[in-house]
Amino acid sequence: MTFFPDSAVPPGRLAVGVVLPSLAVQREQKLTLAEAARHAERAGLDLVAYRDQPAGAPALDAAVAVAAVAAATEHVTVVSGGYAPALRPPARAAEQIASLQYVADGRLVLGVGTGGGRARWAAAGVPYEERGRRTDAALRLLPRLLAGDRSALPYEPAVPSGELPPAVPMPPVWISGNAHSAVRRAARLGDGWFPALAPPADVAAGTVRLAELAAAFGRPAPSVAVGTVGALGAEPDLPGRADLAAGLAAARGSAPERFAEVPVTGSVREAAEHLHSYCGAGVSRVLMSFPGGDWRHQVDLLADVRELLR
Repeated sequence: MTFFPDSAVPPGRLAVGVVLPSLAVQREQKLTLAEAARHAERAGLDLVAYRDQPAGAPALDAAVAVAAVAAATEHVTVVSGGYAPALRPPARAAEQIASLQYVADGRLVLGVGTGGGRARWAAAGVPYEERGRRTDAALRLLPRLLAGDRSALPYEPAVPSGELPPAVPMPPVWISGNAHSAVRRAARLGDGWFPALAPPADVAAGTVRLAELAAAFGRPAPSVAVGTVGALGAEPDLPGRADLAAGLAAARGSAPERFAEVPVTGSVREAAEHLHSYCGAGVSRVLMSFPGGDWRHQVDLLADVRELLR
C-alpha cells in the first residue's frame, strides 16, 4: 500500500482535495460528475472524492461513480469515501475494488466506513450489530482476495470466495469516522484515519490516540486526512460560518457550538490559515465539501488556497 505515501506530502504542508458535487448540485448547475472531476484536476487539486451514500438518498452507486471519475481524470488521487465492504459479499467487494484499481491506474484510495444508519444495513440484509465485526473481517480478507488467493469467508465459512485474476495491489485504506472504534480500526487495519467535521483540537487528540494504538499493534502510525465543509469568497448568497455550523448541528441533532470551528469560510488567505491549523494536529490531507455557491468557482478558490498552503 505505497501509493500517495506521506513522504509525498512534506511535513507542515497539506494535500488539498474536494468532495465531488451531489446529484442535486450536478443537476442544478448543469455539471456532470466527470466534468466536475476534470475541473478539479485542471485547477490543480490533489484529490477528488465521491461519498458512498446511505440507501434511499439520491446518489449514484459508489463503484460506478468512482469508475467514471477515474476514467475522466489522469493524475489526481481518487478517493472512494465511506465505502462499506461489509454491505457487500467480500468476493463482490474485491471485484469492485480490483476493477476500480485498474480503471484508476493505481490512483485509488479506499475510504472505508460503517455508517448510514440501521435502514441501510437492513436493506443489505446485514445485521446492524455486526457491522463492525464484518468490516474488520472484510479488511483482513480483501488483500488476500485482491492478490488472487482463494479463501473461505471468516464469518460465513461454508461459502467459498472467488478468485480474482489478474491480481492487483490493495489500495490504501482510510478508515472513516470520528468515534474511538474508527480510530482503533485505523490503527489496526488502516493506512489512514479519515475523520470528518471535527475541529483541529479533536483531530489532534485522536491523532495522539491513533499513534499510541498503532504502536501497541506494532504498526506505523497511519496518516490522517480530514473532511470539512466550506464556503469561500464573499458572494452575498454564500452561507456564513454560523449558518454552516447550524446546518451541521441540525443534521446530527447536536448543538451548533460543537461545529463552530469546523466550517472554512472567508477569503483565500483566511481559509488557508484555517486549514493550516490542521497541520499542527498531524493532518496531511484535507477534503472539502461545498454545500453552497457555484461549485466550479468554489473549487477555483480552493485551488488558490492550496497554492498559499504550499
